Amino acid sequence: MSTVKITPSTASLAISIKQLAGIQLPRLQNTIFTSNSTKLRAPRRAFTVSMAASVDTPFEVCVKQSITTPNKLGDCPFTQRVLLTLEEKHLPYDMKFVDLSNKPDWFLKISPEGKVPLIKLDEKWVPDSDVITQALEEKFPEPPLTTPPEKASIGSKIFPKFVAFLKSKDPTDGTEQALLDELTAFNDCLKENLPATVDKVILCFQLKGPFINGNEVSAADLSLGPKLYHLEIALGHYKNWSIPDSLSYVKSYMKSIFSRESFINTRALKEGVIEGWRPKVMG
Repeated sequence: MSTVKITPSTASLAISIKQLAGIQLPRLQNTIFTSNSTKLRAPRRAFTVSMAASVDTPFEVCVKQSITTPNKLGDCPFTQRVLLTLEEKHLPYDMKFVDLSNKPDWFLKISPEGKVPLIKLDEKWVPDSDVITQALEEKFPEPPLTTPPEKASIGSKIFPKFVAFLKSKDPTDGTEQALLDELTAFNDCLKENLPATVDKVILCFQLKGPFINGNEVSAADLSLGPKLYHLEIALGHYKNWSIPDSLSYVKSYMKSIFSRESFINTRALKEGVIEGWRPKVMG
């Protein structure tokens, strides 16, 4: 559901506009596609009026269908990043669920590599979450989600270290410690206002709020949040491992991200994340 975080006074204004203008708000509908091109309509979700963007037609977004639950969003942190961007910018979207284990011909024509996410922008299908989120930022600059270049890489090495540790069969190969090093460095960034130093695993800059760029969520958070969500679920299930309590700022950061309405609206089911990682864990 596309939502906007607003104060009571702004909410009253939005309601008044809706009532006075008699606006029929657009509603989102999900379409599930399989190899035989059959379309199944999922339950509709209401779309909350946005004060930041005016888009009449929902964006078409191809997403992974859950491998555990029909008509549910699948386990792809890169897709969630795109959906989070749409949610935070209050843009309507129409999710088209694609069974990636049985990809339909029409999907392979617009996505030769057979990958999601994929969004239709200006009548063209655009792949890659980096490209998509940048295009959305340029096309809809309000509310801004840009992360300053000097902060954009904060936390960027956590995901590959997580994957390496998750797939590891050798507890002495150093993959756990490598992940802990990245998480510790990120924790330090959140805890202190430190200048960049060459001996840190990731760069640290002055921070003035709970997010990477301060008090307001930014593109870096929308990229890192889904990956930390997968980390928490997959490592907890397959290795009975959790982020140490000593990294309290990281845990607080995750709580802040995971509790956002935009995140709740776009997260994959826990069981879907577990099953999504099973082939990589089992080799």
